[in-house]
Amino acid sequence: MNTTANVTNLATYGSSALSVLQGAAAPLPSQFLTFMLADEQFAVGILHIKEIIEYGSLATVPMMPTCIRGVINLRGAVVPVMDLSARFGRVSSNISKRSCIVIVEVGGADGDGKQVLGMLVDAVNAVVEIAAADIEPAPSFGTRIRPDFIAGIGKANGKFVILLDIEHVLSTEEIVELARGSATQSATIAA
Repeated sequence: MNTTANVTNLATYGSSALSVLQGAAAPLPSQFLTFMLADEQFAVGILHIKEIIEYGSLATVPMMPTCIRGVINLRGAVVPVMDLSARFGRVSSNISKRSCIVIVEVGGADGDGKQVLGMLVDAVNAVVEIAAADIEPAPSFGTRIRPDFIAGIGKANGKFVILLDIEHVLSTEEIVELARGSATQSATIAA
């Protein structure tokens, strides 16, 4: 089996890449950035990660969904920052000295290229390798986040890590719908 072709197939991590990983003849290790939200550990495939920056001041944007904390200026580009805790329906993250913004690149709305977004996390842990054999499918129930946000459950260093399907979590189309809903709700309250 051509490993170069397999690596190419892993360019976008998500449910389909999980199938490629588990279906490979020889298990291919994959690298993930692990981070904390409250007391839970999550991970994202490193192929989506552009950089990790220290939490700084954000400019708030009116009529945005509660999960959008604001925007930052990243070398002249406006980058929206999403509070992952709020996105998962929990209380907003408390800012501490370990809080970070993980800059990721995901597919844009309607397939119009790539979108750069920031994810506010409580702490970044490490980059870990998780072999395909150590990744189980996402459970259909019993999790505290939407099942479509989970690409799988990995085992790293003797602990379970929730592997996020970042394309679903940071879906620009869904965020636009949330923003429209926030704007409609604000207009109704104002009237």
